[in-house]
Amino acid sequence: MLVKICGNTTVEAAQEAVRSGADFIGLVFAPSKRQLTPEKAAEISAALPSTVNKVGVFVNETKEAITRIADEVGLDIIQLHGDEPPSFAEELAYPVIKAFAMTQATPEAIAAYPCDYYLLDSGTGPYRGGNGTTFDWNQLTDTYLDPNKIILAGGLTPENVQSAISIAKPAGVDVSSGVETNGQKDHAKIKQFINHAKSACSTTTLKTKG
Repeated sequence: MLVKICGNTTVEAAQEAVRSGADFIGLVFAPSKRQLTPEKAAEISAALPSTVNKVGVFVNETKEAITRIADEVGLDIIQLHGDEPPSFAEELAYPVIKAFAMTQATPEAIAAYPCDYYLLDSGTGPYRGGNGTTFDWNQLTDTYLDPNKIILAGGLTPENVQSAISIAKPAGVDVSSGVETNGQKDHAKIKQFINHAKSACSTTTLKTKG
């Protein structure tokens, strides 16, 4: 089971996620309370081992800006959270995670998008989710989407992540606010979330472009 801890704003929280077994560390470059400057993101990235994938989260950004920031920060994967068309993803020289709102996107549209992973969220936040709200995980039990490409997001917590994995059977899970206390990453919650996710039944192999 792959685990992505998103919205990291400090070196200490990102390092705790890595120590606890996170596969992806998410760094947000879109308007958000967790938005980072490239300089701060580069500081966090430099403190992490090369074995963990650094994911840059962008919303309707230009290809030139994404490439510049990715090079400066040392990103491994680009996460697109806006209205980026399929052609945009195809032009990026990085693996791509594409976020979809389950209240808006059809399985056909999701499956047709050229990306390495589909991040499926509730769609209640401003950018394809990001509002800490769950959706009906049973929506994924009868879909023809490749489960090895699904990253489940939206309202996950240490308490519900195992149930979510048991129902949806995704390749991975993504969390941000669910491992925070008073708006800040909680190291104990990070560790608990990752432990619970990793001990769940669904497993997969990390895919990257190289």
